[in-house]
Amino acid sequence: MKSETLHPVDLLEKQAAWLDHYHLGLRITEQGIVVSVGDGIAWISGLPSVAMEEILAFEDGSQGMVFDLTEELVGAVLLHETDRLTAGTTVYLSPRPLSVPVGDNLLGRVVDPLGNPLDGRQKPELTTMQPLERRSPAIVARDFVHEPLYTGIKVIDTLIPIGKGQRQLLIGDEGLGRSSIAIDTVINQRGRDVYCVYVLIGQKRSTVVNTIKTLRSYGALEYTTIIVAEASTLPGLQHLAPFAGCAIAEFWMQQGYDTLVVYDDLSTHAKTYRELSLLLRRPPGREAYPGDIFSLHARLLERSTSLNTAHGSGSMTALPIVETKQGEIAAYIPTNLISITDGQVYLERGLFTAGFRPAIDIAKSVSRIGGNAQHPRIKEESGRMKLDYLQFMELEVFTHFGARLEASMEAAIRRGRVLRQILKQERLSPLSGEFQMAWLVAFNDGLFDDVEPDDILPQLALLEGRIKQTELTLNSSREQWIEAVTAWLQS
Repeated sequence: MKSETLHPVDLLEKQAAWLDHYHLGLRITEQGIVVSVGDGIAWISGLPSVAMEEILAFEDGSQGMVFDLTEELVGAVLLHETDRLTAGTTVYLSPRPLSVPVGDNLLGRVVDPLGNPLDGRQKPELTTMQPLERRSPAIVARDFVHEPLYTGIKVIDTLIPIGKGQRQLLIGDEGLGRSSIAIDTVINQRGRDVYCVYVLIGQKRSTVVNTIKTLRSYGALEYTTIIVAEASTLPGLQHLAPFAGCAIAEFWMQQGYDTLVVYDDLSTHAKTYRELSLLLRRPPGREAYPGDIFSLHARLLERSTSLNTAHGSGSMTALPIVETKQGEIAAYIPTNLISITDGQVYLERGLFTAGFRPAIDIAKSVSRIGGNAQHPRIKEESGRMKLDYLQFMELEVFTHFGARLEASMEAAIRRGRVLRQILKQERLSPLSGEFQMAWLVAFNDGLFDDVEPDDILPQLALLEGRIKQTELTLNSSREQWIEAVTAWLQS
């Protein structure tokens, strides 16, 4: 690239302008020296005034973040590493705080936790920077969770409802469909004015590519930003990924928008944090995790909330994903996240192998505040359905012993089996709230009682087509809904 050549007169004017603004004074700058580097960690001597989470600029072009302070050395995690970074490299303090560019130009983009593009396109033009770490909104700025966020999944929207501003944990073993539920929820926000952020932490490249392809093919990438820190990236970037996604969604929340952020997954994030902490010689605690692992995830998830009218009425709903081993829900990281969040959707392997998809265990799943946000009509129709379904599961155990049951118990078991068939749903097929209302009314009025279990799903597909042809809304009267579903049954 050619260097700029100035005319002698222009050069004199530029020098004169610089002299006009020059002030005599003592200027002190700090510089450190890299002592050792490896495994995404750099130990540095010098820099006496450095602070935690401050950005460091290395002479070779690398970049790091202060992660640990000792009496003699500074421990930094690398965010960008060149081949020229070795012991003896000079290090400087960077004036730029730890932040990420935010704005509407990020919609439809795939970026890393620092905002650099990963989709082969030019870097998005953004002028606003949002700090990755900041305090969660104050109590006086928060509002009660009062609006529903529809996932499009029958069992969740009716029995385990989620509200805008809620933190609902998706928990279960690997391969049971936790990410599928999150992707279905993002797809279902199409046309609902909800900005989505999907954070992929430590995932394989094939998983990243499949997620991007799925969201693009269903038109969800238009209102979604994807943050990627795949398994091959530096541990420091994987550690920052959920905070970057939270900062991007938080900016839109502050502008008055409803947002949804998915953290896929926080088990990997916790392992990355443990790796960095052990490399930096922090004292290990339970399962070798550092003592502040609870605080780490609490700082992240507490920023999800619903703001009141005085603060813009925006909201940020969080769907953190966590992995269990052999269904052990009482493990260290899962119990930490259960205590932080407002409920959990638990996926169970036995249901998955039995063909019940999504494999959600209703007995272990709960939404502590989602019922307050559920639409009154759906809440009225679902009513005691969860309790009745749990009682059916207990009664069904007696049928395994060939015991003769009373007619009322047999009717309850048959009705429970019908409900179990209704709650089955294929992935990537989110359903509207109107259809949820339709099947609830049909089930409560006994319109499925004479339908064979194998015929229920085809009948539901016909009902869905019928509802799409009507102009009914969730605010329509129950009589109108009964008329519509009865007309479907007669046809």
